[in-house]
Amino acid sequence: MFIQTQSTPNPASLMFYPGKPVMEAGSADFPSARSAMSSPLAKSLFGIDGITRVFFGSDFVTVTKSEDSKWDLLKPEIFAAIMDFYSSGQPLILDTAAASSMDTAIKEDDSETVAMIKELLETRIRPAVQDDGGDIEYVSFDLDTGIVKLRMQGACSGCPSSSVTLKSGIENMLMHYVPEVKGVEQELDDEDEGAVLTGSPHE
Repeated sequence: MFIQTQSTPNPASLMFYPGKPVMEAGSADFPSARSAMSSPLAKSLFGIDGITRVFFGSDFVTVTKSEDSKWDLLKPEIFAAIMDFYSSGQPLILDTAAASSMDTAIKEDDSETVAMIKELLETRIRPAVQDDGGDIEYVSFDLDTGIVKLRMQGACSGCPSSSVTLKSGIENMLMHYVPEVKGVEQELDDEDEGAVLTGSPHE
């Protein structure tokens, strides 16, 4: 098995390409070890000292490290964890239904505006963000203020350029195609939120 790596705009994140499909649909973001319990691979990657975030895309795994960790020391362990996982035959996510990208699924009660925002995110914005080793998640749209809330994932979450990406590229595109949109804000997720999202009680 030959695993390739690719840098991302975030120096603390690196993309690993195992040469095999990773996520069949959508993406999965694990901002903390606690949130990784549903994935054997994410769990073993968090077992490596210095790993702070794990993200799965269609054909890559993005790993984010702490500032004082060095890629030279982490890479061999990450390679080993990915190879062990693929040779084990275990599922990537133990509950796939919960992990697939449901944030941009258009629901019956969505307004025309929300449906358009979701469609743009899914077809135009998400592919561009995934090229940089991350993803974007739709959180909400406030009709009164015209603000769209999004959450950056993977390499994009802690990236110095993520707020620039969000403001210039994404905001401009949404405002251009959807007149009701007046701005875009980034919803930050801390470990507490990550824990809540996984359904585990907060200590």
